[in-house]
Amino acid sequence: MAAVSRTGYTFPQKTLHWLMALLIFLNLLFADGMEHWNRLVRRGEPVTAADISSANIHAYVGIAILLLCLVRLILRLVKGVPDAPANEPKLAKLAAKIAHWAFYALFAVMPLAGIGKYYFGNEVAGDLHGGPLKLLLWTLIVVHIAAVLVHQLYWRTNLIRRMT
Repeated sequence: MAAVSRTGYTFPQKTLHWLMALLIFLNLLFADGMEHWNRLVRRGEPVTAADISSANIHAYVGIAILLLCLVRLILRLVKGVPDAPANEPKLAKLAAKIAHWAFYALFAVMPLAGIGKYYFGNEVAGDLHGGPLKLLLWTLIVVHIAAVLVHQLYWRTNLIRRMT
């Protein structure tokens, strides 16, 4: 697989990255509608049309993330990715590869688990979606941002330019 360029991703790759980041933060930070719906269903209480609409927004955003992930993965496989900065330690390069593929796995597995719970009533899927998968996603996001800051401020690789 050939790299896109030595310095950056393609415009579609950048657009998908930031659009997915926005949608992921939207669903992580504003999951109240889905959580409220889940509490009502779990308790056997009546669910209103407004409750369903609110939960649907979370579900539809999750489905959009899944679809965008597939497009993004195809672009990654077809267009490639830029080379890692030359002065990046080998262990950091390996960690970056593992983290990026973990992101792709989560971008697919989390929506599928959410679909399993919301549309098919699978409690295990729901527990995974709102528990360990959500925690792992938050952890990866924090590590990802920290790694970008290390590149920018410590190694001075200007890595952020590749995705902006």
